[in-house]
Amino acid sequence: MRSLFTIGLIASWYASNIGVLLLNKFLLSNYGFKYPIFLTLCHMMACSLLSYIAVEWLKIAPMQRVKSRLQMMKISALGFIFCLSVVGGNISLRYLPVSFNQAVGATTPFFTAVFAVVMTSKREGWITYVTLVPVVAGVIIASGGEPLFHLFGFMMCIGATAARALKSVLQGLLLSSEGEKLNSMNLLMYMAPVAVMALFPAALYMEKGVVGITIALARDDWKFLIYLLFNSALAYFVNLANFLVTKHTSPLTLQVLGNAKGAVAVVISILIFKNPVSITGMLGYSLTVAGVILYTEAKKRSM
Repeated sequence: MRSLFTIGLIASWYASNIGVLLLNKFLLSNYGFKYPIFLTLCHMMACSLLSYIAVEWLKIAPMQRVKSRLQMMKISALGFIFCLSVVGGNISLRYLPVSFNQAVGATTPFFTAVFAVVMTSKREGWITYVTLVPVVAGVIIASGGEPLFHLFGFMMCIGATAARALKSVLQGLLLSSEGEKLNSMNLLMYMAPVAVMALFPAALYMEKGVVGITIALARDDWKFLIYLLFNSALAYFVNLANFLVTKHTSPLTLQVLGNAKGAVAVVISILIFKNPVSITGMLGYSLTVAGVILYTEAKKRSM
């Protein structure tokens, strides 16, 4: 029975992760809703509400209170970087196919290693750094072979990937003491409202008339409202699934699943959106994934 529950969790993790990615791409590119900042705002509002319900009412994770103004400032800094990473990823999906987006996103270990050295002076064994060579080389090859390459979209995707890595390193630095550590559900509950406060004025200023356009689209096509609400809820369930899979398996299992998730998302997105792919691009992506797997193994052995 326990194994069936674990399999169900893993299936839910895959479905939510890949589902939110594909729905983001559908809304931003195929449907024509060209407002990635507002879409991210919807995601963060859903995360704010649903994470509070999950922690305070459903008791999925024990409630952890913020104990000082300094701790809240640290959480706010993480929330702002978290917000930038999600916005950058959504903007990139307007211009890049999911397959290439995932290839660039797979370079997160490279940026994590760079930030760890720069910010903490923490150095890994030389083998760990060697495994990052194919990670970067694969993206360079994939970029050269991508038929739908878009420079701005590529820069946004790189920025989002770097921000994701920066958040993970900063989290270890800022919330390092036992009294300040928060589980992922509580951290999301505090970070998401910070992101909402940053995104709301940004959406109003940078995406003029987006609220009126969204209301008009919802009135004209009720399916759009369903897509938007479901997509926003799914953005929260990605985080919930991450938490539950880690709780009932291990962080290493989540890493392994993450390595495979990118490849599965690429295949499904190509089948759905039918974006052109080149042999060079797929070879580059395969090289990056192989590098990430080797990096994970090297890190595991160095522990």
